[in-house]
Amino acid sequence: MGIVARKEKQKQEIRQLILDASMKLFVEEGFSHVSVRKIAERIQYSPTTLYLYFKDKNEILFHCCESGFEKMLEQNRSLALIGNPLERLHQMGINYLNFGLTNPEYYDLMFIQDAPMARINEMGEGWSSGDQALEFLKIIIKEAMDKDLLIPAKVETVALAVWGMVHGLVSLATRQRLDKLVSSHEMEQTMHDSLDWLLKTMKKA
Repeated sequence: MGIVARKEKQKQEIRQLILDASMKLFVEEGFSHVSVRKIAERIQYSPTTLYLYFKDKNEILFHCCESGFEKMLEQNRSLALIGNPLERLHQMGINYLNFGLTNPEYYDLMFIQDAPMARINEMGEGWSSGDQALEFLKIIIKEAMDKDLLIPAKVETVALAVWGMVHGLVSLATRQRLDKLVSSHEMEQTMHDSLDWLLKTMKKA
């Protein structure tokens, strides 16, 4: 490996070290209580060094957010094996619920926290990861409509209805709101049942 390649590899390793340490701190202390200085202390680097890799805390949060979308995308890769678009849509919803419940910190960063969006707005490039996730959902819905499996409607309307449903369920569950309505051992099944009900109401008879 040449000098240039070795330096680039070292740079990427340090960037990943910063992101991994940041996410662990966010989990332990909450996003609002973590500073660049705290992250630097965790990996035994100076804050100045971190600023060589990231502009500020918002940029670190943004890249952690992108890692969350990569994890979600990986979880959805197997959807391509499901031929029926309605079954694919159902499984995508289940994957979303499961991802949010098992990765609440990533979910909070991806869909709740303002900091990543502040960085996106600053860059002025749009929300590419979020747009791609929504586009993936819209493609499945359109295929189901083209095959006359769903009640006719605007694809965007149905996409927002499905996303709004699963997002609301995850947000309520991760903030201990659903446990006031259903017992903990019934919660996941109740969330799945809610998704099933929504999709059945949209299914064409």
